[in-house]
Amino acid sequence: MTYQDTVNWMFKQLPMYQNQGKTAYKADLVNTLQFAKHLQHPENTFRSIHVAGTNGKGSTSHMLASILQEAGYKVGLYTSPHLKDFRERIKINGKEISEAFVVEFIEKQRVFFEVHSLSFFEMTVGMAFEYFSREKVDIAIVEVGMGGRLDSTNIITPVLSIITNIGLDHTQFLGHTLEAIAFEKGGIIKPNIPVVIGETQPETKNVFKELADAHHSEIHFADQQEVIEDHESDLKGDYQKKNKATVLCAIEIVRSKEFVISDEAIENGFKNTVKNTGLNGRWQILQDHPKIICDTAHNKEGLHYAMAQLLREPYKTLHMVFGVVNDKDAETILPLLPKHALYYFCRPNIPRGLDAEVLRDIFLTNGFEGNAYDSVQEALNAAKQHASKLDVIYVGGSTFVVAEII
Repeated sequence: MTYQDTVNWMFKQLPMYQNQGKTAYKADLVNTLQFAKHLQHPENTFRSIHVAGTNGKGSTSHMLASILQEAGYKVGLYTSPHLKDFRERIKINGKEISEAFVVEFIEKQRVFFEVHSLSFFEMTVGMAFEYFSREKVDIAIVEVGMGGRLDSTNIITPVLSIITNIGLDHTQFLGHTLEAIAFEKGGIIKPNIPVVIGETQPETKNVFKELADAHHSEIHFADQQEVIEDHESDLKGDYQKKNKATVLCAIEIVRSKEFVISDEAIENGFKNTVKNTGLNGRWQILQDHPKIICDTAHNKEGLHYAMAQLLREPYKTLHMVFGVVNDKDAETILPLLPKHALYYFCRPNIPRGLDAEVLRDIFLTNGFEGNAYDSVQEALNAAKQHASKLDVIYVGGSTFVVAEII
């Protein structure tokens, strides 16, 4: 098979949360553990940092990878979802896994996948760990797909666990309260392994403390540090301040684990995160006059920060190219969104994208103004046609909306 044939097979044959939603979620680690055993446990051959959380785990993972690269280490990076190409999920020092490795791995393991009915995510995690092992990375930054306790990545024993924050997202899988979701994400806390919590929240603080105590794990709340320095970064979202504090706290602990990381490596790592890792879609300016900004914020907490920053932008008229997936409760995010803007509703091109007309009707019923379009690109083109040079166009609502225009 060619690379494209292989990727198409992966997407078609196997349940994948990105496309199907709830039916793709498997509530145990049986398959992952069987596959790891079949591969002779590649996850035990490299050191790692495990990163969970509702928002910020992608940015935090990429910043950590960038700093460790600047410190001279060979760094694996496993993240999800991808924006354009599957290979974005698995990188070493910012370079994507080769097409040849993907094809060879799937061909070699295909019978195992079919016999054991592995999900898309289970086999992708196995691929990443095998790749990092074979390439002999010094350390891998491993981002949780969803939750933590039952996530396929949760077979590693890292040098450090990180939980950025807790918000009400993926509630159909993880629970309907912040405490319940914290318990699921807190499932990455391992015996005698330190854990960094990015944001102290009254509802979740004790959940994490109890889990850490039960596992004899040292717990650090990044936002409670006495001095939180701010570093210049090429990730420009306001919300990155919290992520940077989490990263700095994490780096201090990693330094105590025999990793040599200079202050210069930290500074350059923050400054060159996008350049070093290829991260896209985080408060990304696509053009000026009119200014076009895209951001992957897609839940209440993420959009809160993105909208606050957007409203500080100078503009004559604000144009919002907006789409969501159908398992998001669109009405819960309406109070966060600006009513004075013109909206261009669209459906991200994945099976669980919410129909643009349905989205438009929800918004119009609540006093917003806008039209529905047949695709994300069509919606953006319409916004460009209507916008003057003094206007701002924002593209977002879903990672998959952003994926179609960058």
